[in-house]
Amino acid sequence: MTELTAKTPEGVEYHYFKCSRCGEEIVDMKQLHNVAQKYREMKAFHAKLSKWGMSLGLRIPKELVKKYHFKEEAKVTIVPEDKGIRIIPA
Repeated sequence: MTELTAKTPEGVEYHYFKCSRCGEEIVDMKQLHNVAQKYREMKAFHAKLSKWGMSLGLRIPKELVKKYHFKEEAKVTIVPEDKGIRIIPA
């Protein structure tokens, strides 16, 4: 058995074992619990886009404002990705 590392589509890393003879992949229960815990920590937030002049505005939920220390009039970096965007405090 070889120990390997992979990531879920959401970026949660986990380790698993792969048999070099048959190719079977095995994840132990501890890894499954760790991945499940990380998913529980990743709470999905929903927001509504609003028209602001010729642009669209996005309201950031209060919980995320507190967690990432966003301030009014602060600048952020928006990074386009394959399946969405990433907003990074500047």
